[in-house]
Amino acid sequence: MGIKSSDFTKLLLKWHKDQNNRSMPWKGEKDPYKVWLSEIILQQTRVEQGLAYYNRFVSAFPDLRALARAPEQKVFKLWEGLGYYNRCRNLIETARMIVREHGGQFPSTYEEIRKLKGVGPYTAAAIASFAFDLPHAVVDGNVERVLSRYFGISTPVDTAAGKRLYAGLASSLLARDQPGAYNQSIMDFGAMICKPRNPLCPSCVQRQDCQARIHGWIEMLPVKGKGKEKRRRWLNYLFVETPEEQVYIRERKGKDIWQGLHELVLWETDGPLKEEEISGSLPAKELFGKGKLTVKHISRPYRQELSHQTIEGFFIIIRLEKAPRSLGNYFPVRKKELLKYAFPKFINAWLLDPSPVPSLF
Repeated sequence: MGIKSSDFTKLLLKWHKDQNNRSMPWKGEKDPYKVWLSEIILQQTRVEQGLAYYNRFVSAFPDLRALARAPEQKVFKLWEGLGYYNRCRNLIETARMIVREHGGQFPSTYEEIRKLKGVGPYTAAAIASFAFDLPHAVVDGNVERVLSRYFGISTPVDTAAGKRLYAGLASSLLARDQPGAYNQSIMDFGAMICKPRNPLCPSCVQRQDCQARIHGWIEMLPVKGKGKEKRRRWLNYLFVETPEEQVYIRERKGKDIWQGLHELVLWETDGPLKEEEISGSLPAKELFGKGKLTVKHISRPYRQELSHQTIEGFFIIIRLEKAPRSLGNYFPVRKKELLKYAFPKFINAWLLDPSPVPSLF
């Protein structure tokens, strides 16, 4: 493992100083709130997508107290489209906790930062090093790829042994007198030079000692273990219209996906449905009683890949002759106000473009 480790760090920092022109609004930021915000947004999100969200959040909530006192639905609406909504819930809860328990002062030690909800070892190291100059090494996908290739490591990155190995190696390489600059440089190096596909090996400052380049292992590293098989679900949504031009929605509760977001009337089935089966299978009596209803439109099937689930289903527009007295925990909203509520990407994909149905709103 000791293949010119000191040279690796020196060359990386020199590249960062002389050649790293990757521009992001949070680079060099010392405000721990903004560092934390950027890191939470970038969890499982590409920089190109997260950039606009970061700018909108900073504009709407310029400091921790502003975020802590914001209505939850306003925060969720601003987050809409980013996915992994637990991040948004943790963002709100953590901001309020810091105001309540720390007087609005962001924790300033790695141990305290690590205790914050939604903050793992990588995020804590990033905040500690960028905002407080504390010597903690970050380990993300970019870092793992760079280290795996340079040192020729075949231990799978997503195993317990791999996590220990990469954490220890990253810590040993850290420039302790400038941890923030080092962490930023290795992440940017992985994003710009040592890319997953088509890395820029001819112009790489580490090419002389890179084991993957020397042995032809570039496409093989890093190694990942076998992932878990995804759960498949069929969530069919009913767009229930009333004569008063209202539509029924509810807020998702519990520990399931999309908690805190809104949804249309849900009809979850055990498996996929054929379009011609839908009208005859609708749970109409259970939902709407004996009132007359008309199936106006059945969409094409929609699909979304989540980290551990594959979601598929149809959107079915139903017109009721009269509004029901109650519809469980669903409540009516005027169609023109529907988009004020935060919905998951799966539903928004249809709501915002319900082709070929004209003018839903």
